[in-house]
Amino acid sequence: MIETELERRLALLKMGSRSLAKMSTEIKNSILLKFAKKLESSIQEILLSNGRDLVALRGDTSDRITPAFRDRLTLNETRIRQMAESVRAIAKLPDPVGELVDEKTLENGLYLRRVRSPLGSILVIFESRPNVIAEIFSLALKSGNSIALRGGSDSKETAACLYRIIDQILKNNFTTHTGTSAGPFAGPFVGIDDYDRDLIGRLLLRNDIFDVCIPRGGAELIDRVSRESRMPVIKNDKGVCHLYVHEKADLDMAVKIAVNAKTSRPGVCNAIETLLVDESISKELFRLLMPELLKQNVKSFACETSLLNLRDIARTDRIESPWIADVSEAQDSDFFLEYLDLKLNIKTVSGVGSAIAHISKYGSNHSEAIVTKDEAVARRFQSEVDSACVYWNASTRFTDGFSMGLGGEIGISTQKLHVRGPVGLRELTSVRWWIDGSGQTRV
Repeated sequence: MIETELERRLALLKMGSRSLAKMSTEIKNSILLKFAKKLESSIQEILLSNGRDLVALRGDTSDRITPAFRDRLTLNETRIRQMAESVRAIAKLPDPVGELVDEKTLENGLYLRRVRSPLGSILVIFESRPNVIAEIFSLALKSGNSIALRGGSDSKETAACLYRIIDQILKNNFTTHTGTSAGPFAGPFVGIDDYDRDLIGRLLLRNDIFDVCIPRGGAELIDRVSRESRMPVIKNDKGVCHLYVHEKADLDMAVKIAVNAKTSRPGVCNAIETLLVDESISKELFRLLMPELLKQNVKSFACETSLLNLRDIARTDRIESPWIADVSEAQDSDFFLEYLDLKLNIKTVSGVGSAIAHISKYGSNHSEAIVTKDEAVARRFQSEVDSACVYWNASTRFTDGFSMGLGGEIGISTQKLHVRGPVGLRELTSVRWWIDGSGQTRV
């Protein structure tokens, strides 16, 4: 069983969810704007908490503590202000709750409407990215869902600070507007600060409390939740993302996109892990791209053909450069990896069909991109590559709720049922039927 205090708090989530579902858009937006303001006025408090997490991380010498991992854990003033701005962006978006999806009147006079409604009570399990706490809470509140958050222990101090801020905002505003001030506080949010790994297993059995579970983290977490959960799961799986440079690509554009997609934030799921290059332009592209990757300290793993082409460039151009010497030969298993680091696979292909086949075998259905001047090829790539987001002449780094105008997102869904891509406000609702009659009965 869940510990008594946590059990009591979680049991009240359902009550909080019912209160939230009938809350007006104006009141929800008011709470969000107050939350954004509180985040900005609490910057130093948040940074002190985050600093304690970063200090504690120094004692961990395991391979998992990469620069990208540390970057995901790290907050600074700019990132906290971005968190506040994301909250404000969510407040400005249309409220999906009650939205009329379609309507019709039958011959018997029944008037049918499909309207959006909250999913209910959501359990989100995430790993060591404390900036997502504000985003997830705000999306849940605006879409009328109560939510319980359980993060990774690496960010426990930062999470505890953000949980306190959220609890304060809700206790000062939610009870006033919902009339639940009498008795225990039945708010729509629980920040779980118990980091016992066994607790996750017990939470996943509680379909009496939660309507949906959303895991946000690595493959191990996703696999466990998918196996053990008794409630529906919206999977936010790993991002083995690809960039394909077609033979008719603008190579300067391709270099710019490749460098951005790999190095702007290598520790996030929308960064590319594999570069696919048409054989006919591979040497020309490598001459432009590899020095730029070296400047960003990217370690490359190249297929046999790519490696031969790189060595041929070094020989014919008489180059003695570490961007040649530092490239290793890729193993087949490397192409399945989500590095979340400054590492990149390079594969030479024989055309768009070969590129699509490679992505189909090794990809994770997250985000892929093609660089080409040929629209017909681009449209073929977009229609045949079965991923949540498929780009033409743009970086995969735009697979993000805020960047795509959704205000934010709880994660990037790679599954096919209910939602694909960023899980934003509308994706946190489902549709129900409202049917109005005048005494009709069925024969």
